[in-house]
Amino acid sequence: MISTDALDAAMRQTAIAHLERLAAIRPLSSEDLATGFIFRGERIPLVNMRRGIFKPQVMRYLLSIRTVFPRTGARIWYDDQRRVHEQIHAGEELIDYAFMGTDPEAADNRWMREAMEAQVPVIYFLGIAPGRYTAIYPTFIAHWSAADLAAKLAFGMPLASSATAMPAAPERRYALRLVSQRLHQATFREAVLTAYDGRCAISHLPERRLLDAAHIVADRDEQLGQPIVANGLPLSKVHHAAFDANLIGVDADYRIHVSEQLLVLNDGPMLEQGIKAMRGRSLLMPARDLDRPDRDRLAARFELYQAAN
Repeated sequence: MISTDALDAAMRQTAIAHLERLAAIRPLSSEDLATGFIFRGERIPLVNMRRGIFKPQVMRYLLSIRTVFPRTGARIWYDDQRRVHEQIHAGEELIDYAFMGTDPEAADNRWMREAMEAQVPVIYFLGIAPGRYTAIYPTFIAHWSAADLAAKLAFGMPLASSATAMPAAPERRYALRLVSQRLHQATFREAVLTAYDGRCAISHLPERRLLDAAHIVADRDEQLGQPIVANGLPLSKVHHAAFDANLIGVDADYRIHVSEQLLVLNDGPMLEQGIKAMRGRSLLMPARDLDRPDRDRLAARFELYQAAN
């Protein structure tokens, strides 16, 4: 008969493998978390959608914790600041996580203490937009305080399914940098796609799963490359590749340019209608003026297009 600890470990590995497959396709949704994964013929949810801390009855230790990204009235979600996002981007080694309610001995809070004492890794579902998440694993409960009604979290190397104990400080700091990079990418994509109502700014394609958030100025540029909506364009994957290769350009007046290298090719409707026909058109604009592509960034990027053509 399999031991409880071995069962827990097998369930975690199955959950992580399932999350890796989903994350390769798209950001995780609330529906994904509620639907869960299949383990030995049974469906196991990944979270309790009514609470932030979750332990399936069949498991000895905690499986997951969750931080949602809230909706705030009529405001667009990416105007809000999340404390946990700030801590991660600031490089704080330990991240705050509040208890459920005010009783430190309530079951949810006790589960976190037990996970800390056993050094059991959990899955941290961190909200990147309303109803959308990124999975951070392994996450460890590094500190638990009844007086503060809060725990502190530490990260291991992302998606290290074999993790069995909280790593040493150097590895935690490196893992935090990787988490910060992934969080930047995820929140930038969601913010840009949300601003344009999930449509490609060039072709108007309305399928989020086929869209990327392209940087106008590359993020390696410390002055203009920040992951903000005004430095982003939602582009289909083919238009993103053409934009990055300077085969498509956009000037500061939002006009689309197509390289002569593409214009001289003859290769069917995708090229003719999907790219060549875009020449001279204007970009699709977001609903809010403050989300529009920054003209200075477009001008700087268009210089690269002109130099390449």
